[in-house]
Amino acid sequence: MDTRAETTPESLGALLRHLSEGLVGNDLLIDRLIIALLSGGHLLVEGPPGLAKTRAVKWLGDAVEGSFARIQCTPDLMPADLTGTPVYRPQTGAFEFVPGPVFHNLVLVDEINRAPPKVQSALLEAMAERQVTAGGDTHALPDPFLVVATQNPIEHDGTFPLPEAQLDRFLLFVRLDLPSPETERRILDLVEAEGQTVPTPGAQLSKSGLAQARRAAMAVHLAPELRDYIVRLVTATRQGPHAGDVEHAVSPRGSLALAAASKARAYLRGRDHALPEDVADLAPDALAHRMVLSWRAVAEGRTSRAVVADILAAVEPL
Repeated sequence: MDTRAETTPESLGALLRHLSEGLVGNDLLIDRLIIALLSGGHLLVEGPPGLAKTRAVKWLGDAVEGSFARIQCTPDLMPADLTGTPVYRPQTGAFEFVPGPVFHNLVLVDEINRAPPKVQSALLEAMAERQVTAGGDTHALPDPFLVVATQNPIEHDGTFPLPEAQLDRFLLFVRLDLPSPETERRILDLVEAEGQTVPTPGAQLSKSGLAQARRAAMAVHLAPELRDYIVRLVTATRQGPHAGDVEHAVSPRGSLALAAASKARAYLRGRDHALPEDVADLAPDALAHRMVLSWRAVAEGRTSRAVVADILAAVEPL
């Protein structure tokens, strides 16, 4: 049982319990999914096959009121397959827009790096503007609207790396590792038990309940000193001893993302104020994908997450 459910506001307690029961060893992913849900941001998840990335989003879709759609990306996917397209109706002699799978509250974009650039551009408009333009008309997306995208770091043939502008639209980028032997045994036991009884979610988190939780999360107090801490972390990618490793630094959107995610994490843990530990825990997932390293840093085997770790070690919280 997830201990967070005991301190989390009641509206999210059942959701946390449901996800924890079906996603053994995925506490990090559960945490980031709920934070993205509360912050109104999008989530990118990277990990080897078989780590329940798709399962996690499906379980979230079952436990939250609203519509869910899965888009399986392939190199021959077209933008209209994602957004929808105007269709001619002979009965009326006019074109009628038929919405695509992106017109759902929760959208799972599986293996997003297999989608060609045109599809990624169409998804960028949906994520950034919460709207779709097709046939010269603009169509608003539903509220709430959350995109959870996955990508496989192992295979590279037939993939299209996400451009920086697309990566910047994700609130968080979480990377998953293979489980420990103990966790893997618990996963095996869970799957064996599910062969006999299929778990079902309890009461769904309603749209009104989610809206209320979002307002409460964004109302969490972020002290001026903590805002300074966030700004100092972000500006350390632009100037200072670690800036030499960074060719393109984190933009102000990184500060906004880290602040919103930190407030959501605090709310998820039953607090009405954020702490430096919230910022430090989320900084790698909120900032690393927003920077581009210099060629020298790449040649030395540095990673953006290592740079963020060094910045966290050098910048004092308060």
